[in-house]
Amino acid sequence: MDITRKRFIELFSSASALLILQGCGGGSDYGGSPAPAPGPAPAPASGCGEAISANHGHALAVPVADLDSTTAMTYSIMGAAAHNHQVTFSPAQLQQLKAGTAVTVVSTDFPGDGHNHNVTVTCVIV
Repeated sequence: MDITRKRFIELFSSASALLILQGCGGGSDYGGSPAPAPGPAPAPASGCGEAISANHGHALAVPVADLDSTTAMTYSIMGAAAHNHQVTFSPAQLQQLKAGTAVTVVSTDFPGDGHNHNVTVTCVIV
C-alpha cells in the first residue's frame, strides 16, 4: 500500500499529539499517581485427568470433591462413545488420588463384545 506525503504527515501529527497528551497524564515523576501494581497470578487449579486404554471416545470426570468420599464412587465413562462402561473407585483409591498417586481400575465389560478398558486417573490438588 502506497501512502502519500500528505497522509503520512497527517498520521504522524495525530500520533505525536497522542503521545504528548499521554505524557501529561502523570507518572510519579510529574506528581501524578503511580500505576497500580499488578495483581497476583491466578492460582493453579486442582483437578483430575484420565488415560483410557484402547479408547474410542470414552471420557471420565472425577470431581475433586469426591476424593473425600468414605464410600465407593462409580462413574460412567461413556463420553462420545456409542456405548457405556463404568468404573468404581474404593475409598482407599480415592485417598490415593487425593495424595497425588495415579490409580488404575478396569472398567465394566461392554455386553455383546466383552471388551473393557484400563482407566488410569491422576489428580493434582493445590
